[in-house]
Amino acid sequence: MNKPITEQSSHYDNLENKSTGELLRDINKEDQSVPLAVEKIIPNIEKLLEVVVEKMKKGGRLFYIGAGTSGRLGVLDASEVPPTFGVSGDWVIGLIAGGDTALRNAVENAEDNTEQAWLDLQQFHISEKDVLVGIAASGTTPYVIGGIKKAREQGIATGCITCNTNSPLGNAAEFPVECVVGPEFVTGSTRMKAGTAQKLILNMISTGAMIRMGRVKGNKMVDMQLSNKKLVNRGVKMIMEELGVSEERAGKLLQEYGSVRKVIVVYGKS
Repeated sequence: MNKPITEQSSHYDNLENKSTGELLRDINKEDQSVPLAVEKIIPNIEKLLEVVVEKMKKGGRLFYIGAGTSGRLGVLDASEVPPTFGVSGDWVIGLIAGGDTALRNAVENAEDNTEQAWLDLQQFHISEKDVLVGIAASGTTPYVIGGIKKAREQGIATGCITCNTNSPLGNAAEFPVECVVGPEFVTGSTRMKAGTAQKLILNMISTGAMIRMGRVKGNKMVDMQLSNKKLVNRGVKMIMEELGVSEERAGKLLQEYGSVRKVIVVYGKS
């Protein structure tokens, strides 16, 4: 049986004998191939994103499920959507095998349970209104495959992000995204190139969806949550640029309305 691409031997060997500079240059060389691999599969990402937007416009949600690095990346992406785009925390939901404990620590055998993902999803009353995306570099994670298969049986739109071709996960999902980045610098360490590819694709899906849902104006995050001084200052600058007012005036308007978008709607030309 052929090894999955993500498990094939690194193109590099005797890593322990390399200098620090050699290690860094070789890792960087490998990393440069990742965005090119993502570029090749943009049509597949587009198909999945269109489904996400279609469902969201009808009140649906986007769910991610994964284990290990893949699960952490899904939770990370989901957690950054509310503060960036000012939406509620139930628009994009990330679940990881083993629960929140697994965000910091490995949970033994959590990813091997084919039934648990669906049980986890039931807590959020997932339905055919929603979209479920399974994330697994190998495309063989039982937790993820089980969740995708069960969701598809229930008429829920399913996608996946994997870094192997013709994987069980890719075959189970309706809208597979298979990004082949080749063997890892450290053999089998999919937290590296595969994880980077997954992060890039997740960025595209969540950001694309939020833009299509009207949560960006021009190129500005006008709905961002003003949760610290840096973001307040950013909001002030947005208002200054949009309305052509002084920093003092922009600050007062932002304080009064509590939202960049609200200020622009009330005082903007469009």
